[in-house]
Amino acid sequence: MPIDRDKALNADPGVREIGWTTRDVLLYHLSLGAGAAAATDPELHLTYEKGLTVLPTFALVAGTGISAGQAPAPGVEMPGIDVDLRAVLHAGQGLTVHRPLPAAGTATLRSRVAEVWDKGKAALVVLESAATGPDGEPLWTTTTGIWVRGEGGFGGEPGPEERWRAPDRAADAVLTTATTPQQALWYRLNGDLNPLHADPAFARSAGFEQPVLHGLASYGLLAKALVDGVLDGDVTRLTGLTARFAGPLVPGESITTSVWRDAAPADEGTERLLLHAACPDRDGAPVLTHATATVRS
Repeated sequence: MPIDRDKALNADPGVREIGWTTRDVLLYHLSLGAGAAAATDPELHLTYEKGLTVLPTFALVAGTGISAGQAPAPGVEMPGIDVDLRAVLHAGQGLTVHRPLPAAGTATLRSRVAEVWDKGKAALVVLESAATGPDGEPLWTTTTGIWVRGEGGFGGEPGPEERWRAPDRAADAVLTTATTPQQALWYRLNGDLNPLHADPAFARSAGFEQPVLHGLASYGLLAKALVDGVLDGDVTRLTGLTARFAGPLVPGESITTSVWRDAAPADEGTERLLLHAACPDRDGAPVLTHATATVRS
């Protein structure tokens, strides 16, 4: 059986040392479109090593970029998890940043399978990773949802239902982000070499008409749009972001993100933003849904 739930949940966490340089950070920002309007706004805080700041979502690719040498093989390799890439979809992503990320550094990354939910025709594998710096203090924590088609129906629990509803009012902000036809090819250099994002034949075999943008690229574009459009360009104000991947984005299409300020109480000094990202090129087809950001006020 490709998924052994008991083995996956009871395995010891995987531990590895990771490192990154300013070149990794610069490439990540460029792969999200930073500096696209360089003649008028080069976005030097994201594209130039002097005074470089780091988008929090860089945490999702730290240790896999150009300074890491050979990129890891695409796939989901955890104890008890052995699945075909063609059956795998990135279902959702969560990130909590415990302090601003340095432009270059090292960390210890501990990863485990946190849960395997039975969704009937599919299984939802929830991976959790926690990074600590050389001083032992936490840097970031991530949760990754992996949808595996054909692996459900094993009699497990379906998991909790997420409660998310957009306010019954106009959005407080609407942010539009363009992508380029080569965006997925750029983003692959951050370490995710899944051929789904480059090879038309592979994409068709996986059920897509053409290569699609990485889910984490859409996720990073959402984070950058928030920083640019709502947080005055201050990357340190974005401390958390969760989203469900609702549909693919083809490189060259745009994303429109609706942002509502949540009236619910938040921790002192922070507020929650509710987000919904769609593709205006396809009549508002959803791309990222059930999304929530935590930001410093």
